[in-house]
Amino acid sequence: MRAMSELDHSDLDGRLLQLLLTVVEEGSVTRAAERLGVSQSAVSHLLDKLRAIVGDPLFVKAGRGIVPTARAEVLAQRARVLLEELRSFATPERFDPATLQTGFTIAANELQCDLLLPPLLRRLRAQAPGVTLRVIPSGVPSPEMLRQEQCQLVISPRPPDAGDLMQRRLFTDRYVVFFDAEARAAPVDLADYLRADHVTVAYEPRRPIDVDDRLAERGVQRRFVASVPGFAGIAAFLRGSPLLATLPASLQGGLLRGFASAEPPLAIDPMPMFMVWHARRHSDPVQRWLRDELLEVATEVTGQSGA
Repeated sequence: MRAMSELDHSDLDGRLLQLLLTVVEEGSVTRAAERLGVSQSAVSHLLDKLRAIVGDPLFVKAGRGIVPTARAEVLAQRARVLLEELRSFATPERFDPATLQTGFTIAANELQCDLLLPPLLRRLRAQAPGVTLRVIPSGVPSPEMLRQEQCQLVISPRPPDAGDLMQRRLFTDRYVVFFDAEARAAPVDLADYLRADHVTVAYEPRRPIDVDDRLAERGVQRRFVASVPGFAGIAAFLRGSPLLATLPASLQGGLLRGFASAEPPLAIDPMPMFMVWHARRHSDPVQRWLRDELLEVATEVTGQSGA
């Protein structure tokens, strides 16, 4: 039998990866042992083996429990991906949607939800009647939403920047200026546009939506008299008022149906929309099916082909 000092990466296996992940999630050797159905001494022995392989203490005491080192947190993220790949290795690549009994959770804001998710659910359930869909607000999405499996997909124009996340563009939207035609006319030029009062969306304090960020960076100063936490709140402020709202054109068919719109009096780059998922789910055939169906819906709804 080799000494601990002689162990190297070739001694890693799925059991050690699962052990690390379980201890990180439980914050206790005792609870990890109970969850894995082994003795505490077995967990301690395997942890010592893993420490020898990676050259790190992995956990330090904190009160009555233990907390992972920075190295252990990084290794735990990688262990999730590796374990998912191991599961995929042993899972048949094909599946029958008609037999699927599962629920999907997608993080999206009102624009994406209104435009894409009702037709997505209809498309999914036509093939898989046992499928359900839960939508949660994405706000300003964070990598943790996917890392902690709060959802399977995030739909956002601002995908989180993280090495363990993957993304694909669904479509690109242009910006228009919305207004109530019974209360005012479209702005005739840039000066008219800048003189007007504006309403906008802010999902977080000091975190403007993409178009507001871009215009501010270019020195375009507008007077915002109201901001709301989502697109659904815009209509009430526009109705019967001279306010303007510079927002994605796809809102015309949904939340801002019935309002007039005009092209902005200055050039604004279009807004890309992405779907984002965690790398550990990339090869999962069920979730690959979900992504393919969402891409098909986006193509049908917008007439664009995702790239």
